[in-house]
Amino acid sequence: MSTENEGTEVPADPTAPSAPATPPVPATPPAAPPAGHAPQQAPEPQQPQQPPQPAAAPAADAPTQVQPTVPPVPPTQVQPTVPPVPPTHAPAHAPAPEPAVAAAGGGAWPPAPPAVPAWGEPVPAPPAEQAAPRKRSGGLVAAVLVAALVAGGIGGGIGYWAAQREDDGRGSTTVSSGEAPASFKREAGTVAAVAAKALPSVVTIQAKSDDAQGDGGTGTGFVYDQEGHIVTNNHVVASAAEGGTLSATFSDGRTYDAEVVGRAEGYDVAVLKLKEAPKGLKPLPLGDSDKVAVGDSTIAIGAPFGLSNTVTTGIISAKNRPVASGDGGGSNSYMSALQTDASINPGNSGGPLLDASGAVIGINSAIQSTGGGFGQTQAGSIGLGFAIPVNQAKAVAEQLIKTGKPVYPVIGATVNMNDKGDGARIAEQGAGGTDSVTPNGPAAKAGLRAGDVITGFGDHPIDSGPSLISEIWTHKPGDSVKITYERDGKQATTTVVLGERTGDS
Repeated sequence: MSTENEGTEVPADPTAPSAPATPPVPATPPAAPPAGHAPQQAPEPQQPQQPPQPAAAPAADAPTQVQPTVPPVPPTQVQPTVPPVPPTHAPAHAPAPEPAVAAAGGGAWPPAPPAVPAWGEPVPAPPAEQAAPRKRSGGLVAAVLVAALVAGGIGGGIGYWAAQREDDGRGSTTVSSGEAPASFKREAGTVAAVAAKALPSVVTIQAKSDDAQGDGGTGTGFVYDQEGHIVTNNHVVASAAEGGTLSATFSDGRTYDAEVVGRAEGYDVAVLKLKEAPKGLKPLPLGDSDKVAVGDSTIAIGAPFGLSNTVTTGIISAKNRPVASGDGGGSNSYMSALQTDASINPGNSGGPLLDASGAVIGINSAIQSTGGGFGQTQAGSIGLGFAIPVNQAKAVAEQLIKTGKPVYPVIGATVNMNDKGDGARIAEQGAGGTDSVTPNGPAAKAGLRAGDVITGFGDHPIDSGPSLISEIWTHKPGDSVKITYERDGKQATTTVVLGERTGDS
């Protein structure tokens, strides 16, 4: 293709009309595209016919812009800006476009591309004003420019068509959110379903002493029977047990005054009674803590830091953990606890630890804190919580409801509470210089003596005094238990029949 006249000015054609010069018009209009297809590019002018050259316009009247490089035009070629084609589309069966004709009184090169038929839209009118005429580039340049404009028009039309469909709501992928049904229910067995069923039977306990300081705190409890008995931890109500005030608030906001029926410091269990118990109380079902397995799901309900009706979840992390209850080790309050990673914090004390079916398997009592030692402190949960097994708590609660006093199984021997690792060593002397082995008591009858180290109690290994006490208290007075012990470096076994002690004094 010839480019010899590119950028060279030529005289005007004497046969041209008196109107200002216009770009050449193709001798034959472009053929109509096949039905259902938009035109892709303009026909190339026939060769070697040389088209007439438009007259040069004054530089001041013809602003120019740098045109992107189109082979074979040199990269330094300056072209006028091509007017943009409105983003429309034509119907599938549109007539062939008419050749572009410059408006009277002025025109621009290259000519406007053939009108792109819009899909369902009218063909827009050409711009009122055109840029000043310029010399014609090669036929390939015109064809490429027209094809680019056609493609641009199609793309714009697609965008317009898609926007219209979105506005009309047809074909949109947006999903409108509907309102959840008012009667929406969770499936049985889900945490939400278990919590919804248990929460009405869990109470937040407020305890306040009668001293000038008004000491007290917040804890949790749960409905034990329809008579209005509430089971909780002893350390939750201890401050108000002697002349203070107690109240229990249900999840629906109803609050009732309560009084202490009985407390067991060693077990860290207490039973309250609502003074005006409402009708229709629903006791929480009790599970079997002996059948709990490590890995079982757990749900804890309580009022951590006073935030009532809080539900957390986890699993059983371990069993038979010998830890001090929330009362601390000062009163020899130990338990063979269920360990859980469900979040337990101050205020959860006394609340139920549920299994996946919603049955109580333990009473939340203590946490391991980063401050060191066991017990209920103001430290937050680090995933080590401990609960009193419900089988033990149930036996204590029944005893407190019946007599108001706890009954403990004992072996009749004083053991060292500080040593750990080798077993529970029977002390040389008891409290106040008394015998460490009670004469004619259970241990004495079993042949145990001061200095013996108990390493096994039943099926459980013993590594310290607290672990021995916690295992003893999982039994009842009168139970016969096998004991493994060491004396003078030799291991031996015996059987002890547990005695009993009534009360905490």
